Amino acid sequence: MIELRNIHKSFNGKQILHGIDVVYEKGKTNLIIGASGSGKSVLTKCTVGLIDPDQGQVLFDGKDFTNMKLDDKKDIRKKIGMLFQGGALFDSLTVEENIKFPLRMHASMTEKEMQARVNFCLGRVDMSGINDRYPAEISGGMQKRVGIARAISLNPSYLFCDEPNSGLDPSTAILIDNLIKELTEEFQITTIVVTHDMNSVMEIGDHVIFIHEGHKHWEGTKDTILKTTNKELSDLVFASELMKKVRSLG
Repeated sequence: MIELRNIHKSFNGKQILHGIDVVYEKGKTNLIIGASGSGKSVLTKCTVGLIDPDQGQVLFDGKDFTNMKLDDKKDIRKKIGMLFQGGALFDSLTVEENIKFPLRMHASMTEKEMQARVNFCLGRVDMSGINDRYPAEISGGMQKRVGIARAISLNPSYLFCDEPNSGLDPSTAILIDNLIKELTEEFQITTIVVTHDMNSVMEIGDHVIFIHEGHKHWEGTKDTILKTTNKELSDLVFASELMKKVRSLG
C-alpha cells in the first residue's frame, strides 16, 4: 500500500498540487486520470521521489518515504518497478540485456540466476525465446511486454506505469491492460497506472483517481464512474464517441 497525505507542490510560484490525499491499494490496479496539465505526472514524481513535495507525506507500507535518509530511500526504490511510456528499452541492448540491466544494478545474483530470472519474466509476459533480439526487431506491443518483463524483474512490491497503451492498437492495448492486472493480482503488487485511455479505465479500473486542476476531484471504481454526476469527470470520460455510446446504452 502507498499512502499520500496532503501533498502540495508549486513551481515558480504556481500551485500545481493542492493537498492531495490518496491511498493506493495492494493487489489492485490504481488508475490516475485527468486532462493534460492536471498534475498527474507531478503527483507520480512526488510519489516515487523524483521531486520533493513542498508539503505532505508519502508512505510506502507505513514507512515515511518523504523524510527517509537517502540509503533507506534506495531500499524502497529497489522495490519499485517502472513501465515507461513507449517502453523505453535501450536500443543498443538485446531484450535479455535490457531485462538484466536492473538486475545488474540492484540484485546480488549470479549469471545463472539472472538468466533464470530473465527467462521467467519473458515467459510470464508470453515472450519466451526472443532473448537475443533487439528492440528494433520487435513490434511496439512486444516492446511494451518486454518493458513489463523488465519492470517485474526485481519482483517489485510497487509498479508504476506511465501511459502503458500509448501508441498501441486497441487489441494490443487490451492485452497490455490485462497483463498488468494479472501480474498485479498474482504477485499482490501495489500498481499505479497513469493513463488517458478510458478503455483502460473500464477494463482494469479497480480504483480510479481523477485529478482536476491539481485537486483530487473524484475517486471511485470502473463500476461507479459511468454514473458520475461530476461534470468535469463526465466531460473527460465521455469525450470519445465510443464512451458516448456506452453511456447511451446504460
